[in-house]
Amino acid sequence: MIAVPARTDRTATSPLGRASPLVTLSVAVSWLVALATTTDARPPLLVAAVAILAAAVLGRVAPRDLARGLAPLWLAALTVGLFNALLSPANADPSAVVFAEIGPIRLTVPAIQAGGALALRVVAIVAVGVGWSRVTDPTHLADALVQQARLPDRFAYGALAALQAIPWLADDLAALREARRIRGLRASWHPRVLVGLLVLAVRRADRLAVAMDARGFATAGRTRYREVPWLPLDALVAVGGVAVLAAILALR
Repeated sequence: MIAVPARTDRTATSPLGRASPLVTLSVAVSWLVALATTTDARPPLLVAAVAILAAAVLGRVAPRDLARGLAPLWLAALTVGLFNALLSPANADPSAVVFAEIGPIRLTVPAIQAGGALALRVVAIVAVGVGWSRVTDPTHLADALVQQARLPDRFAYGALAALQAIPWLADDLAALREARRIRGLRASWHPRVLVGLLVLAVRRADRLAVAMDARGFATAGRTRYREVPWLPLDALVAVGGVAVLAAILALR
């Protein structure tokens, strides 16, 4: 079953939960951009540690939820690091220090360092993404995009509707496969299943568009059910993000 993670009430009332999603998103993006400018192993470690601690302490995200989000992607980081170490051009350098040599496979210390740096960068990216997604509510983000970033209602709330439609696609897929099984047909992947899923998605999108038009989206003078003001807390989060960004640049 595909599901969009929903934050708890404890996380919603936390400092990061009450801060503007635009500020936390800007901080996260600035950290990731800074990581792209270095191959040192220390900045990714700093970013990963700060992101996990911030989500757990300032975002009040349960450690179990963080572990559940991080667990499947640690394997990806290890895989990226291992393959980059094995396929690194440094292994062909005869002057490089050899760490291990198994048959035709030659693994040097510079290759391990390069692969480890890439693995740590993946870990940092995953930590930032999981931490930010656990403390950010999609509806709060859409409201902030409309009220603070002045994006069109159709764009912001249309993206929110598309995100919330992901579980519906999973339910439609399960229903289509069960219908084929009842008819005695193969219930595994089949082009007709994808066609049926596309038809159902188009119908849902049409109903959502009519519902948004009926509620007056993209018309002038609409009132807001949830106000998203700028808070002093946003400035504190931004200052903390800039401090970590300065540390990243200093460690390069």
